[in-house]
Amino acid sequence: MARRCELTGKGVLTGNNVSHANNRTRRRFLPNLVNVTLLSDALGRSVRMRVSAHALRSVEHRGGLDKFLMKAREEDLSDKARGLKRDIAKATASAS
Repeated sequence: MARRCELTGKGVLTGNNVSHANNRTRRRFLPNLVNVTLLSDALGRSVRMRVSAHALRSVEHRGGLDKFLMKAREEDLSDKARGLKRDIAKATASAS
């Protein structure tokens, strides 16, 4: 499983550990990924995703999964999230 957030695309970064003697060794900065179940109001069902803690806060701030996905850029989303975004758009268009 890739270490990448399904909603924001946040992934692994690399850098250096720098000792007191200024020795540099490579290291990896891993995103804080959590497995969550998010509710979609438009679809009326829950969706399991692996997202970063930052994305989870953003979803709550924007008012839920549906509103977050409608504002999100396509290139940041995973394939699963893109399909979910299309399904939500169809459901809201047919409801209107």
